[in-house]
Amino acid sequence: MTGALLQVDGLTAGYGAAPVLHDVGLTVQPGEIVAVLGANGAGKTTLLRTLSGLVRSSGGRVLFDGADLAGTKVEHLVRRGIAHVPEGRGVVTELTVDENLRLGGLWRRDRADARKALDEVYELFPPLAQRRTFAGHQLSGGERQMLALGRALVGRPRLLLLDEPSLGLAPKVTGQIMALLRDLRERTGLAVLLVEQNVRSALSIADEGVVLALGRVVARNKASVLRDDADLRHAYLGF
Repeated sequence: MTGALLQVDGLTAGYGAAPVLHDVGLTVQPGEIVAVLGANGAGKTTLLRTLSGLVRSSGGRVLFDGADLAGTKVEHLVRRGIAHVPEGRGVVTELTVDENLRLGGLWRRDRADARKALDEVYELFPPLAQRRTFAGHQLSGGERQMLALGRALVGRPRLLLLDEPSLGLAPKVTGQIMALLRDLRERTGLAVLLVEQNVRSALSIADEGVVLALGRVVARNKASVLRDDADLRHAYLGF
């Protein structure tokens, strides 16, 4: 699609000789939130790992801002503006909040802007500012998710690949994280490819939705259309 920030065509990928993704296609426009939905084992996490360079594709094409990402190293994807927040948060528990956040900007040459980005994250997440000297293992689940998001944002990404941000969180905290993503999109134009088991929460903030089943796209439409499609919800989304 013309103007897409991320365009995925015919993507096939997996682990060794076992393919997980089959001919997957999707697009993410600048400033758009796209939710990737499906049951456990549908291939959602593998999709994000492939897009971030952690899993090698065996077919298809991935374009970011018009450039083919084939063979691009993980560190170069980060420099291009792609940030991946994996399932399980990925916080370094032995480091402090401040040290974890600074890891997200170590590669940046503009040190002044890196410091500014760090200050912006603390403004965005007041609990982190209050606990900047706390070690990662001293934080609650919600605070760890804020820290993982904050570390990604210090790099000023254009596209955030976000895997299961609500996993293990209380419903109230999940609502806060989803509201934050919507606010980030509106304030900064950040694009988000969101993998989320909490389908209702994901569709409440998403513009578009993609449903995976056994590694294949079975539905792709506006979030409001997917939300109102009872047959689809019952067959693939469990509600």
